Amino acid sequence: MLNHLRPALVLLALFTMLTGVVYPLAMTGLAQVMQPSAANGSILMRGHVAVGSALIGQSFTSDRYFRPRPSAAGQNGYDAASSSGSNLGPISKKLIERVEGDVAALRRAGASVVPADAVTASASGLDPHISAAFAALQVTRVAAARNLPETRVRALVQALTKRPMLGLIGEPRLNVLELNLALDAGLPGGAG
Repeated sequence: MLNHLRPALVLLALFTMLTGVVYPLAMTGLAQVMQPSAANGSILMRGHVAVGSALIGQSFTSDRYFRPRPSAAGQNGYDAASSSGSNLGPISKKLIERVEGDVAALRRAGASVVPADAVTASASGLDPHISAAFAALQVTRVAAARNLPETRVRALVQALTKRPMLGLIGEPRLNVLELNLALDAGLPGGAG
């Protein structure tokens, strides 16, 4: 029995060190060299203050800011500790009523075409991006709230729009937090 126990304990210690210490440290070091921003959480700063991550959506409710897509994460949405979708299926009465209400509100605000991401939550509930179409739908509201010409706000949206990867994968999109930080930093009427 002791003949089998010693090699088993040695292998346990060896593989614990290898897979629990050496491998994670090697991957962390490699990530720090190859993609330091992503490895550190893609933190966005305003001056010397961290205001969020480019990877996690936040709620914006003021008319002065672009709004993200709806979120089902947590009680009030955008709760990173409760990341999940609503788990409501396409025939769920609760989901249908919420989406119909959101579509009606956007139509009352002047939208003739409502982009899907304007009324549907992402799977995680924390998607930081909106489509270029949803951003375009919000330009008039944001420009009016900031007392700016729509052309200036539209130009900022155009400048921050990320194109599909390799021109094929995905659709044009904007990071809402980056867009709102740019509004505050570069346009009059900003908070900072």
